[in-house]
Amino acid sequence: MMKPDFKAMTRNELLAYMLENREDDEAFYVFMDLVHTEPPTEIYPAPQSIDDLKHFPQLLEKFRREREGLS
Repeated sequence: MMKPDFKAMTRNELLAYMLENREDDEAFYVFMDLVHTEPPTEIYPAPQSIDDLKHFPQLLEKFRREREGLS
């Protein structure tokens, strides 16, 4: 059986392959390399004060909606 070309796969294709072939360490390592090379989609500045933390619930809810595709 030939192994697929992991570097030619999209992130979603590689993730699907990994979920079906959990014992394939090479696929896992290629996926982790891909994850670490992609820039973050949104960067939040570190809170500078207690008042900054008041906005955390709104940021968390926004993140959850985006992850669920509801934004």
